[in-house]
Amino acid sequence: MNDRTTVRLPVELKAQAMRKAAEEGRTLTSLIEEGLRHVVSAKPEARSPRVMPRVSQARGWLAPEIRDLKHAEELEDIEYVERLRRL
Repeated sequence: MNDRTTVRLPVELKAQAMRKAAEEGRTLTSLIEEGLRHVVSAKPEARSPRVMPRVSQARGWLAPEIRDLKHAEELEDIEYVERLRRL
């Protein structure tokens, strides 16, 4: 048994669907029915798990003992050299 249903479509989509149905010599109803059957029976696409970007927990900007970015770079260089010495 068929059920009567009202569907609201964008004007251009309806016009395209009517042209397609006419080209194929079928009704708009049969075109819509085929499309719905295809969508309903399709298996969901396998999606990769959503990966959220890491979020920094840092607050503020420079640590109090760092005067400016140049000073921060110098401190990083010193720390790097110290790590190399420990190897």
